Amino acid sequence: MSPLKVVLATWFGSGCAPVASGTFGTAATVPLVLLLWWCGSVPLHLAAIVAVALAGTWAAEGAEERWGKKDPGQVVIDETAGYLVATAGLPPSLPALAGSFFLFRLMDVVKPWPARRLESLPGGIGIMADDLVAGLYAWLAWQALARWVPWEVLAR
Repeated sequence: MSPLKVVLATWFGSGCAPVASGTFGTAATVPLVLLLWWCGSVPLHLAAIVAVALAGTWAAEGAEERWGKKDPGQVVIDETAGYLVATAGLPPSLPALAGSFFLFRLMDVVKPWPARRLESLPGGIGIMADDLVAGLYAWLAWQALARWVPWEVLAR
């Protein structure tokens, strides 16, 4: 596995945390989310999701062989892609950042159907797909929450 693949797969080393590597990987994505929100372009945010998903699929290839297990904990670029999905189009605010973080981590751990099933796909696709779906579920949960809680409260 090339050094570039390792750097991307571990999202600049955040996946090497001794515990909760997925949470560390998601936290290491916060600066990218803030940058995308600062740019204020949903199309750019969506392009970043596609770019990270493609780069992640490529980088995750060979990770199972390198670390000797299916979907190794060191690979967190899947969390990066999933959290980007969870934050797409949300209002740039601390509640949106923290709420989407919590919802994404919850969905990534629980893995509602069909997310868990997608893990069985081979190689990088299997590593990435479940987190992209978890990100979508987190985004949908945020949208549902926003229907009950006024946006003014969520955007503060």
